[in-house]
Amino acid sequence: MTATEVLKTEHRDIRVMLSVLENVADRLEGGEAVPHADLEAMLDFIRTFADSLHHAKEEGLLFPALERAGFPRESGPVGVMLLEHDAGRGHTRGLAEAAERLQAGDAAAARQAAGHARAYVQLLDAHIYKEDNILFEMADMHLSEEEQKWLSDEFERVADRFGHDRHEEYHDLLHTLRDRYLS
Repeated sequence: MTATEVLKTEHRDIRVMLSVLENVADRLEGGEAVPHADLEAMLDFIRTFADSLHHAKEEGLLFPALERAGFPRESGPVGVMLLEHDAGRGHTRGLAEAAERLQAGDAAAARQAAGHARAYVQLLDAHIYKEDNILFEMADMHLSEEEQKWLSDEFERVADRFGHDRHEEYHDLLHTLRDRYLS
């Protein structure tokens, strides 16, 4: 599997979480209670799987490889992706803060949590589309076979450090949340 195929596979998992978050936003806006433990699990997935694992592969490995191939980091598609990663982190922080206030009994925080969840979903949905259909296609065209092999090997090292058991735990979490919120 090429490096970009690995990232696209991870995007499919992230899209499941985006669907869950959209459903949760609908529930919160409709005045339904969402267990705090579920919100915490969603935030953990976003922070750990989507950001610490997935975005780390992009920011620490793929984007520098694209820079070496002539793509500027501060502008163009790489710069846009980095700005969107940062914007996603901002919505994650906002969702986490609202979830804490909601847990403390602040009913108005439900609307804020829903707003951040919805904004995160919209941002990441468009972001993933751009990566899958533009940036990764450019990477496949401009990175040499040797660079692609190196990236795949490095991605595997990242996955090993992350832990294959931990990866499976996040897949199990996705299935649980999907069944709870999307069935």
